Amino acid sequence: MHANRHLRELYTVEQVRALDRRAIDELGISGFELMNRAATAAFACLRRHWPHARCIAVFCGPGNNGGDGYLIAGLAQDAGLGAEVVELSDAACGDAALARDVWQRGGGITHRWHQDASLPHADVYVDALYGTGLNRAPEAAASALIERINASGIPVLAVDIPSGLNADTGHCPGAAIRAPVTLSFIAAKRGMYTGQAATRTGALEINTLGLPEILWQGMPADATLLDAMHLGPRARDAHKGDCGHVLAIGGDHGTAGAIRLCGEAALRCGAGLVSVATRSENLTALNSARPELMAHGVHGPQELQSMLARASVLAVGPGLGQGAWGHALWLTALDSGKPLVLDADGLNLLAREQHRFAAPAVLTPHPGEAARLLARTNVEVQADRFAAARELAQRYGAVVVLKGSGSLIANPDGRLDVCTWGNPGMASGGMGDLLTGVIAALMAQGCSAWDAARIGVGQHARAGDVAARKGERGLMASDLLDPLRALGNGLDHD
Repeated sequence: MHANRHLRELYTVEQVRALDRRAIDELGISGFELMNRAATAAFACLRRHWPHARCIAVFCGPGNNGGDGYLIAGLAQDAGLGAEVVELSDAACGDAALARDVWQRGGGITHRWHQDASLPHADVYVDALYGTGLNRAPEAAASALIERINASGIPVLAVDIPSGLNADTGHCPGAAIRAPVTLSFIAAKRGMYTGQAATRTGALEINTLGLPEILWQGMPADATLLDAMHLGPRARDAHKGDCGHVLAIGGDHGTAGAIRLCGEAALRCGAGLVSVATRSENLTALNSARPELMAHGVHGPQELQSMLARASVLAVGPGLGQGAWGHALWLTALDSGKPLVLDADGLNLLAREQHRFAAPAVLTPHPGEAARLLARTNVEVQADRFAAARELAQRYGAVVVLKGSGSLIANPDGRLDVCTWGNPGMASGGMGDLLTGVIAALMAQGCSAWDAARIGVGQHARAGDVAARKGERGLMASDLLDPLRALGNGLDHD
């Protein structure tokens, strides 16, 4: 997917519509020709994924997505496959109406959908109900059809986008098709890579319909898919002082594990020195389990000051708590003006006491923490993750990592990258603590906050995928430490 830069560039629905209009108005390619190209690409995709299919059923809506569907059915019929169409209505217009006429003039079988009707027998279903323009829940009849398709057990090819999924946000406001394969056209739509999209799109392919390079000129992408990156080799005369000093602050009563994971991740990702400021009761456990961490018991801000003076980057929040001890250390860390990564209770404290960062900073909220930082609900954040991440970055003057399926990395200047790696096994305690240490280590080694967040999120997610080769269920944060080291050095991990 990353070989063609246009397949790494993510666009909004409005931008894709503009590209479509440009192809018609400036390149002289008719809308019906684009529809034929889309149908040809979709039928080829279907044959590639299900070569033994002998009959298909195509579900068509009244818009251009439905027009694609009628033409796909025609191609299947011409190829000797059995093909039937189930349509929501006969209200197709424009190019979609022309495609419907072509199908019917060719003797195609068409059924009108009624909620008490049975679905046709087929080896593959083709979803051409709704295109990228849908930004609301499907209406009742369409919702019932979508639920029936999902419950059928028959594999689905989604044409352009699974019906019901918002192509801008990755949110499903109502029923949505679950497709094992989705073929999208012209450009990659940003909402198909985050939020609920992963449970709907399956294997996602992009086909640019043979359109020339000139089409994309002057159309900057809204976001970009994250690349696999790592730091270059160290100078042969490097010493630990060249590689930065991370100070990890946290580990209140009962949470020594959180700050240990953070500190150990920083070590594994190349920080030259890692100190830990924590509760005194944690020192024995930390020193015995990971002696490379320079752990110090601190009772308050005064004992933290000398450690701050030696540090180049701070990692604040894992196991910090929101009590008097954690708040005092948090406030002292922010007042130091040091570059930092803020997570967990560091973010919860920030939601209580607003602060705009002048020094380089990375905030790594999950949706619940993002909701508190924006004084919104979790549902509102997830309904438009792109808007939430960008607003957080601008409000706090920091690079923001909005974690979750399809993590987003947002820069205050509006740039945004989307991470497509990672897996459900990473939904377990300690993963965020690990990510905090990874990003802090990269900043300590000279990366900007933006680059550290991008590289760190990518390596963390890819390490999770390596660790999940033994199964997703039961995956622990510490399972990522070995692959993190390998990936950070540009090596494959067995």
